[in-house]
Amino acid sequence: MITRTHIAVPLIVAMLLSVLVGFQVVTTASTAVAAPVTGFDPGLIISDAVMNESSTMSAGDIQSFLNTKGASCSAGAGYTCIKHYVETTPTRAADALCTGAYVGTANESAAAIIAKVSGACGINPQVLLVTLQKEQGLVTATAGKTAATYSRALGFGCPDNAGGACDPSYAGFANQVYSAAKQLKRYAANPTSYSYRAGRTNTVLWHPNTTCGSSQVYIQNQATASLYNYTPYRPNAAALAAGYGTGDSCSSYGNRNFHLYFTEWFGSSVQRTPFGVVDSVSSASGVGSIRVRGWALDPDTSASINVHVYVDGKVATASLADGSRPDVASVYGNGAAHGFDVNIPSSGGTHSVCVYAIDSSKGANTYLGCSTVTVTNQAPRGTFDNATPTPGAVQVRGWALDPDTTAPISVHIYVDGKMSRATVSDSPRADIGRAFGLGDNHGFDTLVPVSNGSHTVCVYAIDASGGSNPLVGCRVVTVINVAPTGSFDSLVSTGPGTMQVRGWAFDRDTTDPISVHVYVDGKVAKGVTANTSRPDVARVHAVSETHGFDTSLATIAGAHTVCVYAIDSSGGSNPNLGCRTVTVENSVTSGSVDQVSGNLATAGGGGKPSTSASVTATGWAWDLDSDAPVFVELLLDQAVIASGTASVRRTDVGGISRTDVGFSLTAPAVPGSHEVCIRATDPTTKERVNLGCKTVVVPNTAANGVIDEASASSGTINVRGWAHDLDTTSPVAVHVYLDGAHVASLLANGDRPDIDNTFGTGRQHGFATSIPAQPGTHTVRVYAIGWPAGSGNPIIESRTVTVN
Repeated sequence: MITRTHIAVPLIVAMLLSVLVGFQVVTTASTAVAAPVTGFDPGLIISDAVMNESSTMSAGDIQSFLNTKGASCSAGAGYTCIKHYVETTPTRAADALCTGAYVGTANESAAAIIAKVSGACGINPQVLLVTLQKEQGLVTATAGKTAATYSRALGFGCPDNAGGACDPSYAGFANQVYSAAKQLKRYAANPTSYSYRAGRTNTVLWHPNTTCGSSQVYIQNQATASLYNYTPYRPNAAALAAGYGTGDSCSSYGNRNFHLYFTEWFGSSVQRTPFGVVDSVSSASGVGSIRVRGWALDPDTSASINVHVYVDGKVATASLADGSRPDVASVYGNGAAHGFDVNIPSSGGTHSVCVYAIDSSKGANTYLGCSTVTVTNQAPRGTFDNATPTPGAVQVRGWALDPDTTAPISVHIYVDGKMSRATVSDSPRADIGRAFGLGDNHGFDTLVPVSNGSHTVCVYAIDASGGSNPLVGCRVVTVINVAPTGSFDSLVSTGPGTMQVRGWAFDRDTTDPISVHVYVDGKVAKGVTANTSRPDVARVHAVSETHGFDTSLATIAGAHTVCVYAIDSSGGSNPNLGCRTVTVENSVTSGSVDQVSGNLATAGGGGKPSTSASVTATGWAWDLDSDAPVFVELLLDQAVIASGTASVRRTDVGGISRTDVGFSLTAPAVPGSHEVCIRATDPTTKERVNLGCKTVVVPNTAANGVIDEASASSGTINVRGWAHDLDTTSPVAVHVYLDGAHVASLLANGDRPDIDNTFGTGRQHGFATSIPAQPGTHTVRVYAIGWPAGSGNPIIESRTVTVN
C-alpha cells in the first residue's frame, strides 16, 4: 500500500521504495492456490477503456455481488461484513478530476458508496472492488472487520514507512474509496508527474527489498501505468507460479492479485467482447430484399460498432450500428446509438441470414445468431422507347423499374450482341410515376458510341436484388459518320526547348470545336482544342470561325517528327492532318540555391554514432531537354564533397513542367566560415553549370569533459577523467594547470567505452596523469583543447587537492 495523496515525484519515489508487499490477500478466492497465473502481461494489466468504464455495475449489482462473494461472512460485536457496512457520507462538489458531484447521504451502504464514487470520478466500480480485495481482503472475508480496517480500506494516506499510521484527513471508508478513485484520475491527468509512464520502458522493482533486483517493462497504456504508480512492483516468476499462493522472498502480489481477481470475477481486464440482439429477420412479399433489425455494442467503447450480415455464408453487407436505441441505453448505460436496421437486396428463395458484432479493438467478433427467411422476387420491367442515329452514336431512350424497390435500377445496353454501356434509369418520367406509384425517376436517355453502318441495339433491365435481368427490347439502327478534316499549317522552333504548332480542324457532325492531338516522335505530347479564330477557314468551308489551333510545346533539344491528328467528335476514326520535322536548340540547365545552413555536431550514444558538424544546401535544378533528374554537386571551398540528383518534389517552382526538381545535399564540414556552391551537369552537353554560391558559418561545438578523480598520494597528485569534442572523433589534447601554472599536456586517448556508449564519439577519450606536488593544498584545473584550433579551450573542471 502507498500514500495516495497528490505529492511531488521525488517524495512519491521515496515512498514507493517503502511499500510493503505483505498486505495483499494471498488465498481467499476459490481458485486453487497452486494453479499458476495465466494471461498476465506486465505491460498491459488493464485497458484504459475498462479502467474508465464507470457504468459496468449499478449500486444494486454491487450489493448483489458483495452478498454473493461475502455469503460466508459472519459479523460480531464491533465487527462488520462489507455487505452490511453503512456510513454517513459528505457531499463533494465536482472538480477537474471527479467531474460529477457526490451527494452525501445518511447511513449509505458500501455498495452505494462504490457506485456513486464510480459515477462521480469515472472509474470502473469493478476496479474499486478488486482494489478493496487486494488491499484488505474485504470482499471475500469470512469474518467481519473493525471500523479501523474500513477507515483505511484502500490504504490511501497510509504510508507503510510510517508504521501503519494513516493521515486522518483520508480516514473513513467513503473517503478512502473517493480518494483512491480520484488518485487514479490524477495519475491519468498528470502522467509526467509520476514515476511510471505509458509509452516507454520503465524500470520496475520485483520487491521493496532492492536487492531482489528489477525488470524492464514497456507500459503500453495509462491505466496500467496508474496501477504501477498505485502498487509499484511486478510479480516475479515465483509469484506467478503460485497462483493466489505465496512465492519466494522476492515475490510481490498486488498487481498479480489485481489480475487474478479481476479476470476471475469480471472476465478480461483488457478486452471485452461485443454483444447484442437480432430483433428480427424478415422479407415482405415481393420486395426482393431482406430486412435485418437489432442492436449491438462493445463494452470497451461508447462508440457505435459495425455489424456484418452474412447471407448463405457470404458477407452481404457491413453496417454501422448507430441507430437510436434508448431502450439499450437505459439498460447498459453505454449510449443509445447502437441500433441497426438494414435492407439487403436478395434473389428469390429461402436464405440463411447470420449476424456478427465486430469488436471495436480487433478482438473476437461475436456471433449474434442466424435465421432463415424466404424472399419473393419480382422481375423488373420497362420499355425501349426509341433509338435515334447520330454521327458516330445512337441515342437510346426508355424507362425501366423494379417493383421490389422505389430506387432507380441499372440498364445495360448491348450493340451487336456485346455489352456497350451501363447506365442508371434515374431521369424524371412523371408518366411512369403515375402509372406504377414507385416514383418518377426511372427514365434513361444516353448516347452510345457506334461505328458507321447497321447495328442491333438491345436494352436489359437489371434486377435490384440479383434475380434475372429481362430484355426490355431491341432495335435496328443505321449510323453514318463524317470524318473530321483540317490542316497542319506550320511547325517552327521558337527557342531553346520549345516549338510552335499551328493549323485548323473541324468535324461536320458537330458545330462545336473538336480536339486535336499532337504527337512528337510517335508519342502523344499534347491535346488541345481547335477553338482559336480562323476566319479564312470559315469563308472556305462555311463553318464557324472557332476551329483554329496554335500551341507551344516544350521538348528536348534535337531533331523531331511532329504529327497532328483530328479527333472525331462521335468516336469514329481520327485522321492524320500531316507530319513535319523540326530541329530544337538545346536549353541550358537552370536552377537555384535556395538556402545553405551550417549544422552543429550532435551526440549519438546507445550504439548510434555522433554526427559531425555539416553543411546543408537546398534548391532546385532542371533541364527542359531531359526527363531524367539533373545531377548536382555540392562544393565546399571549391572542393566537391557531396553529389546527388535533383529529384525531390517541389510544387513551388514556377515556369517549369515538372515537380521532381528539388535537391537537398548534406556533407560534413569543419566548423568555421565556408563558401558553398552548387554545380549542375547539363544532361545533353555534359557541361557544368554553376547554380550559385553562398557563404555559411558552420557552428562550433565546444569541447568538454569531466575530472573523474583528483587525489593525492606520496608527493603527487593523480588526475583522471575524459575529454572530447563533438566536432571530431579523434582524441583531443588536455592541459593541466597546478595553482595557475601549466604543468602537463597530454592526449585524451585512453579507452573509455562508457563515453562512446553515451556520446557515440568513439572510445579513445580518457586521460590520466600524475603531477609532482609539494605538501599543502593545491588547485588543479584541466582544460580541453578544442578542435579545430582556435575554437576555444574550455575549462573542464577545477578541483582542490591536499597533499600530505
